[in-house]
Amino acid sequence: MNMEERLWDYIDGNANESEKAEINRLLYSNTEWKAKYDELVELQQLIHSSELEQPSMRFTQNVMEEISKLYIAPATKSYINKKIIYGIGGFFITMILGLLVYSFAQVNWSEGGTSSAMPDFEAFNWSSLLNNTYMNIFMMVNVVLGLMLLDKYLTRKKEVMK
Repeated sequence: MNMEERLWDYIDGNANESEKAEINRLLYSNTEWKAKYDELVELQQLIHSSELEQPSMRFTQNVMEEISKLYIAPATKSYINKKIIYGIGGFFITMILGLLVYSFAQVNWSEGGTSSAMPDFEAFNWSSLLNNTYMNIFMMVNVVLGLMLLDKYLTRKKEVMK
């Protein structure tokens, strides 16, 4: 414990008898301890003698009026850019539609199953479709475009935060 804590315990009456005897000895023999003790006693008397001021009856209303004069942050709806949301949605819809168009283009419609109106999807070899070089290129282009869109979004968000 430092000197100030020990003196506060002594002033408040929280020190035990051995501590009180030690502090009394230090107060009579050490001028630094005596000066600090006098300062702390004066501070305690000042705290107990002065009354705290009561706030006015309209304090809360005054504070709220001052706050209402300040600019309040808008609701979430107004600062989320809807164009970005539409762009992300459009990207994924375009990617899904492109995958579907490509898949249907690869189906051999002339080979039929039990019904002549619908092709036999169970007999279709999906591994040949997914291992195709064009499909891999299509997916890589979509991934690169998606990362570019994400980078643009994060850059714009970072600029807005500044």
